[in-house]
Parts: sequence; structure tokens; C-alpha cells
Amino acid sequence: MTIEEIKELVQLVIDTGVAELEVARGDQRVRIRRNAKVTAQEVVIPAHAGVAAAHFDNSQPAVPAAAHSSNRAAAGDDESLAYVKSPIVGTFYEAPAPDAPPFVRIGDRVQPGQVLCIIESMKLMNEIEAEVGGTVVRQLVENGRPVEYGETLYAIQAN
Repeated sequence: MTIEEIKELVQLVIDTGVAELEVARGDQRVRIRRNAKVTAQEVVIPAHAGVAAAHFDNSQPAVPAAAHSSNRAAAGDDESLAYVKSPIVGTFYEAPAPDAPPFVRIGDRVQPGQVLCIIESMKLMNEIEAEVGGTVVRQLVENGRPVEYGETLYAIQAN
């Protein structure tokens, strides 16, 4: 890969807002990861765009809007818990492959930087990592379901 190609990939990551991009060509491989500490930019999605996103994955039925709102209500405002929220719109996967075990289960202890799940967006797999150490007490999204920007994925009882 040339420097120009790498610069284009960096610009693609910046323009799309994906958390991580990995490209392999033969024996060459480049991974570009955005800093998780960067202040998130709020994205407003019109109602009709949300419907299109929900129907993107034809292999899974769309989750009704009521399910998303009950998901948020289930998260609550418990101050002793750290909530992991989706940084992007996409499809939630709890494991790296359909036949693989989940990255984490309820009751597992996690460390900062540990991968919790993957969100597929625009055919890119984005690893979502824990920002705090603690114990996973709730998973608020079903495997293979669409998620929205800012939707709560996990609740972690911080150490």
C-alpha cells in the first residue's frame, strides 16, 4: 500500500465515523483505530432513515421502536453502573463468529479495553470495548439485532 492509499483510508475513517478499519492486501495489513476518548458528535437521524436501517438486514426481523424504548428504560439511571452505549448505528453481534462463544457473558469480569461485542456498520466490523473494569450485570440487546447511535448495550458494575 502506498502512503496515498493509507491517507485515503484515514480520511474514510474520519468521514464515516467508524471506530476501527482494517484492510489487508496480500501480506500487507493496516489497521486504523479512532481514539475512544474523542468527544462524540451527535448525529440526528430522520425517522424515515431509521426505518430503512432497521430493514437493512433481511435475515433478522426488524425490532419495533417500542423495543428500543423499553431497552432504554431497562437501562435506568443506576449511578453505581457504567453503561456501554453504541457509538454508531449498525447490527449488534455478541461473538466474533456465529459458531463462536460470546465475547462476554453476564457475570464476567471485564478490564478496560476488553472487547465486549461487535457492531457491523456499512460492512465494517467495529469492536466495542469496555471503558471501565468491573462485572457485566446486564446485556440489553439481543444478538443480531439493529442498534441505534447512543443505545445502551451493556451495564457494568464498576470496581
